[in-house]
Amino acid sequence: MTHLVVIPARAGSTRLPRKPLRLIAGRTLLHRTIAMARAAIADRASITLVVATDDADIADHAQAVGCLAVMTDSGISTGSGRALSAALAMPEAPRFVVNLQGDSPFQPEGALGAVIAALEQGAKVATPVIALDWPALDALRDHKTRSPFSGTTCARASDGEALWFSKAIIPAIRNEEKLRAIGTRSPVWRHVGLYGYALDALRRFEACPPTALEALEGLEQLRLLELGIPIMTVAVDPPRFDSSGIDTEADIVRVERLIAEHGDPTPAL
Repeated sequence: MTHLVVIPARAGSTRLPRKPLRLIAGRTLLHRTIAMARAAIADRASITLVVATDDADIADHAQAVGCLAVMTDSGISTGSGRALSAALAMPEAPRFVVNLQGDSPFQPEGALGAVIAALEQGAKVATPVIALDWPALDALRDHKTRSPFSGTTCARASDGEALWFSKAIIPAIRNEEKLRAIGTRSPVWRHVGLYGYALDALRRFEACPPTALEALEGLEQLRLLELGIPIMTVAVDPPRFDSSGIDTEADIVRVERLIAEHGDPTPAL
């Protein structure tokens, strides 16, 4: 085994209880995430896919749809912690671990593969970003008037290395009207919550307590930057529709409406 893709699937969501087992247009949230991941790694025998959970029903469901499942401690509070626990439970330690959030089944096509490629090319940590055009930036700004801590942006160097992540929209833009007049793309990158780690980087991350700036922004990845661990961002195309996670009943209604309008992006696996 070279790589391990872990889908953390915790039962105890307060806003959407037993979230991984909730149906979205006839298929569970977890089954959709598994199908998306399987399609992305279908030609890679060196990659193992596993669901890491603290709930027997969730483990049984994962196995029923043909996915390996491991039980992890219910006291683990983060997806990265559950991913590390799953990695350490494997008979052979993986070189790389990808934390694929179980509540985001509509990731941009190619995001998982791009993260794995960056790890294979030497990145300690890799994560996807999407370049926002001006209408998408306008929509994000409007959304943040109602949910200011929903949606994360990234400032990145010319080689793709992350400089910072924020729940604010970064960078600030001087002379925006001039920039709008000369191009369709804004300078803002939106972060997609998918992380790949070299195993030693994930161990170091989990061994350190949350940092001050991480706590202020509510963003785990800032701990990596504060520890001096570089994060390589990989540019991916936008998904067919909004890639935000499923956290509430309203999110399920919204996504079912999008599926009815635009078709179902989840592979039939």
